[in-house]
Amino acid sequence: MIIQLDASRWRGWHGDDFPHDCWHVSGDELHAVAGTRRIDLISRERYRDFVLRLEFALPVAGNSGLFCRVEEEAALSWHSGPEMQLLDDQGHPDGSEPTTRNGALYGLLRPEQETPIAPGQFIEAALSVRGGEVEHWLGGRRVLRYRLDDPALRERIANSKFSGYPRFAQAAEGHVVIQHHGEAACFRRLSIETPD
Repeated sequence: MIIQLDASRWRGWHGDDFPHDCWHVSGDELHAVAGTRRIDLISRERYRDFVLRLEFALPVAGNSGLFCRVEEEAALSWHSGPEMQLLDDQGHPDGSEPTTRNGALYGLLRPEQETPIAPGQFIEAALSVRGGEVEHWLGGRRVLRYRLDDPALRERIANSKFSGYPRFAQAAEGHVVIQHHGEAACFRRLSIETPD
């Protein structure tokens, strides 16, 4: 089943309503507004296995991310949900670190292929989660594949900044989250495909 994710399918992190003060809606586009509250968008539904598809555009030095299987009991979305990094590698300092480049599993695994973006131009992205296997796609190419239960990844997590968050990458299902990093970012043509 494929569901179109318009603004009605999202709400603000730890809130009941769509946060119109820091996200602007224009047609099917969701715009993170720079310089406002950094309130992530969280899906109203919870998902186990899915493919999230969208297009995104970032400004120069733009930074955002997509999170899966997020538990809202956590203080912040990144305390529980693994993040697919979305980044202007050329303009942002995080682009100099392989595990925080565009398409990375943030802070843990580098993308297998680099994907530079043109600031202000849309690029396709997809996040696929099936069982313990996760795939990151950018520009129609798979740039990373990993298993959340892989012992090597669990060891990386134990030796990372995420080690202090016992819920991190543990949930078998959860919310999808779009990050508001305090900077402009635009998302459109969002859909999620789930097993029938």
